[in-house]
Amino acid sequence: MRRPWIVGLLLAAVLLGACGDPASGPEAAPPPDAPQASVTTQQRKPASPSASTGTGKKAPSKAPTVLYLGDSLAMEAQDVLGQEVRRELGATYASAPYSGTTLCDYLEGTGERSLVPVADKAAALVRRLRPDFVVLQFWGNAWGYTPCMDGITHDASPGKYFKRYEADLKRLTDQIAAAGETRIVWVLQGPDPIAPDRVRRVNALYELRAGASGGLLADAGKALSAAGARHSWVQYLPCTAYEREHAEYCTQSDRDRTALHRDDDYLHFCLAPTTSKPRPCPVRSPGILRIAREITRVIGTHTVG
Repeated sequence: MRRPWIVGLLLAAVLLGACGDPASGPEAAPPPDAPQASVTTQQRKPASPSASTGTGKKAPSKAPTVLYLGDSLAMEAQDVLGQEVRRELGATYASAPYSGTTLCDYLEGTGERSLVPVADKAAALVRRLRPDFVVLQFWGNAWGYTPCMDGITHDASPGKYFKRYEADLKRLTDQIAAAGETRIVWVLQGPDPIAPDRVRRVNALYELRAGASGGLLADAGKALSAAGARHSWVQYLPCTAYEREHAEYCTQSDRDRTALHRDDDYLHFCLAPTTSKPRPCPVRSPGILRIAREITRVIGTHTVG
C-alpha cells in the first residue's frame, strides 16, 4: 500500500545532497567522493563452444567479465551485483560508480568538467579491463549537478534535456564500441516520484540506443514497480517467492510485503541511513537485490557457460 506523501523540491535537494543523488544534487553541493575502479576475480567456469546471441554478436564462451558503471544507484548496488554475477555466472567483476554523475561524466574529453577522473572514463576502463559486458545504470541527471551537463536541467528545459541526453547516449556508446568488443547492458530505471514521465522517456531513449547498437536491456525498474503500474512510485511491494524463502528480504512478512525505500529517502533503495560520503549499501535491501538479480539474469541469458 502506498501511504500519502508530499514531495517538495527543498526536501529533494536535502536528500540528494546528503547521499549523492541518482538524479543529481543541488548545484552548490560539492562533488562527492567515490572509489577508484576495483577488480575482484573468481575462478571461471570451464569454457564451452561459443553460440550466437541472436543479434549478430557471439556470446562469451567462458564465464564473463562484467564492468558496472553508474551513479549513486550503482554506488549502493555495486557489492550486491558483484556477489550475484560471481555466484551465478562465475564472473570476473569490476565496478567504478560515482554518485551524482550522468552519461557525460563517463565520456572521454570532458576533463575537469566531469565528476569522473580520466582513468575511470568508460572507454578507458574498457581498453584496460576488456569486459564482455558493460552495465550502465543512470537515473538521469535532471538538476544540473554535474558541470558537464552545462547547466541543462529537466525542470527548466525538458526538450533541451532529452535532446542532450540522447546525444550523450550515442557518444558514450560510440566511445565504448571504439575501445573494445563488448556488450552494453542498459539498466531501465524505476519510477520517478517527482516527474514520472521523465524516467519513462529516459528509459525509451535507452531502448532506442540498445536497438540501434546491439545493446541489451535489463528492466530492473519493472521489478521495482507494481504489476500493471510500471511508472507509478511505490514504497512497498508484495514479497517475491525468493524473498519469502529468504525472510531477511521480506521486511514485513506478516503483511507479505517488503520495503523498497526508507521513509526518508524515496529515490535510493538502500535501507540503511544515507551518509555524506557515498558507499555501497551495508545492509540487506530488497530493492537492490531485485536490481542485481535482473541484471545478472540478462547477462546470464547472453553468456554461454
